[in-house]
Amino acid sequence: MNNKAGSLLWNLKQFRTFVPTSRTMRLYPLGLCKPKIVYSDWNTLNDFHKRMQSSGIIRYLFQDAFILKSDVGFQKKGMSTVTALRIDRLLCARRLSFDSKQSLVSVDKSNDGLKKVNFHHEVSNEDVLNNETKPNRISNSTLSQECNSLSDVLDTFSKAPTFPSSNYFTAMWTIAKRLSDEQKRFEKQLMFSHPAFNQLCEHMMREAKIMQYKYLLFSLHAIVKLGIPQNTLLVQTLLRVTQERINECDDVCLSVLSTVLEAMEPCRNVHVLQAGFRILADQQVWKIEDVLTLQAVMKCIGKDAPNALKRKLEMKALKELDRFSVVNSQHMFEVLAAMNHRSLILLNECSKMVLGNIHGCPLKIMINILQSCSDLRYYNLDLFKGLADYVATTFDIWKFKKVLFLLISFENLGFQPVDLMDLFMKRIVEEPESLNMKSIISILHVYSALNHVYKCQNKEQFLEVMASALTGYLHCISSKNLLDAVYSFCLMNYFPLAPVNCLLQKNVISELLTSDDMGKNVHKLHILDTCLKLDDTVYHNDIDLSLPQLPQEPPSLPNTKVTEVLSSLLGGEGHFSKNVYLPHNYHIDFEIRMDTNRNQVLSLSDVDATSVTDIQRVAVLCVPKSAYCLGSTHPRGFLAMKMRHLNAMGFRVILVNNWEMDKLEMEDAVTFLKTKIYSVEALPAAAVNLQST
Repeated sequence: MNNKAGSLLWNLKQFRTFVPTSRTMRLYPLGLCKPKIVYSDWNTLNDFHKRMQSSGIIRYLFQDAFILKSDVGFQKKGMSTVTALRIDRLLCARRLSFDSKQSLVSVDKSNDGLKKVNFHHEVSNEDVLNNETKPNRISNSTLSQECNSLSDVLDTFSKAPTFPSSNYFTAMWTIAKRLSDEQKRFEKQLMFSHPAFNQLCEHMMREAKIMQYKYLLFSLHAIVKLGIPQNTLLVQTLLRVTQERINECDDVCLSVLSTVLEAMEPCRNVHVLQAGFRILADQQVWKIEDVLTLQAVMKCIGKDAPNALKRKLEMKALKELDRFSVVNSQHMFEVLAAMNHRSLILLNECSKMVLGNIHGCPLKIMINILQSCSDLRYYNLDLFKGLADYVATTFDIWKFKKVLFLLISFENLGFQPVDLMDLFMKRIVEEPESLNMKSIISILHVYSALNHVYKCQNKEQFLEVMASALTGYLHCISSKNLLDAVYSFCLMNYFPLAPVNCLLQKNVISELLTSDDMGKNVHKLHILDTCLKLDDTVYHNDIDLSLPQLPQEPPSLPNTKVTEVLSSLLGGEGHFSKNVYLPHNYHIDFEIRMDTNRNQVLSLSDVDATSVTDIQRVAVLCVPKSAYCLGSTHPRGFLAMKMRHLNAMGFRVILVNNWEMDKLEMEDAVTFLKTKIYSVEALPAAAVNLQST
């Protein structure tokens, strides 16, 4: 006891020595303090010392807390002025955060109108303000439920502002998401003109350094989404504070910050924040526990992030693969596309999970998956077939527009879902009223690019319905869309009179030749001109569109393997020609001239001595995989049209697949081309068996 009493007396002596002044602070409703120093005499401190001894609470004086003096408090204009004694260090505005748990004091009001100090062991700084000086704190969820408009939120703020101001911005964004586009536009105009809006922005900037970091990020995201210009002082201030406090990020903040960066436009402060985010992600990647947070971080780091960081995030995702839900697997495609990282292991595993849980998968998710596969150049036939078969099986439940979007995605990948496209053609024939101008252009592009109407049973009905629907929009269609539609019809060897006649008008051609896309337009017009001259149409062959000449492509190197095989098979390079340019801007890799029975190859020197009617011209085309539909040997639209036109010019066409030829040994390659070039009668028995096989 003697030791404790001695320690207490020593502490009191130190207190009297080091506390010559007291501090008067104005506590605003938002909790921001403006300290004002007032001098007091030693008698006041002695009286305070005696009262504290009698109350038995002297033990709290040395615990880094501030004490409110009860007999000097008063109110003025909505503010409370109280005196706080400095114990061992000054109290600054950053320390007066409502999130702090260091304050040990709460203030009540006694019956005689004076403020009485009640001490508790654990209270928050919010309790420092009484009911008269600080309104009850209101959450953003309560605000969004009680208010019906953005102006209602601002009215609530103007009546009784509470800390933090982020709640008001978050509530306004929550309300705005419930509104239609027109309502949202009108409400934003009212928000900007509201008298309390500027005041709320000022409060937000003042509180940015003391509110919790996650609330700062929530408010920044809401402010950007509400359409407040990014070059304003408010947004730039919040960006700078976000940069300064980025080390306070936890898992939740990483997820929110990634969403904020995704919503913002590029600028200097955003670039700096993005760089800081990447450094933080690199440091905390192994500490991330939530899969959705990990995916948000991966999506946000950007395509130009260092490859080392991308691989580290990939390894973290592989480590968490057994925790992936179906939604995580579906979302992973978009995440990898956003960071431009083609992880085959992740894509393959997520594809299996998507196919295993395909029932109930929204069509929007399927479209996102296919778009991501196209961006990543990831071609998984099992995945594409599974998605197409599922939609074909449940075809009746899907809307016309959504199925069209899915077909467009398949066409971008070069994949031909035969059953689904047949069902869609049938619906078009049965429901032509569902077509509009945009859907007509898209449908014609998909079916012509994939060459789907080549052997379809209802081909004629489908083409007639599409031509009739296009004719109905000729009065309002643009020249560009009309050219695209007619070009698609040309690929499908169909020439509707009304659209073609409309396109051949001089003013339409002139407009197309002076537009920004003149190069593409000239190419398509040349295709139209070639089709009108070579295909079986009702138009005269002497139609001249007076088009500018296309630039001739530089001569490409012929396939070395095929050159060697032909030289070995035919007895030297004198029996075939390489890189042959034909009329109508066509090019073939090799040309061989044979007798009409396909028994003998003629050398180039013997051709002039032979009658033209006795010669069979053979065009050998070396074809890449991209010229076929994915996973098949079904030629796509342009290759099919080229074969059709070469036949019209008197050629017999032989297709040689580059990737297959490269795999064959020289002897097998010679046998393969021999069965392609010569007739069955001219081949030995072994070659005939190989051809049948």
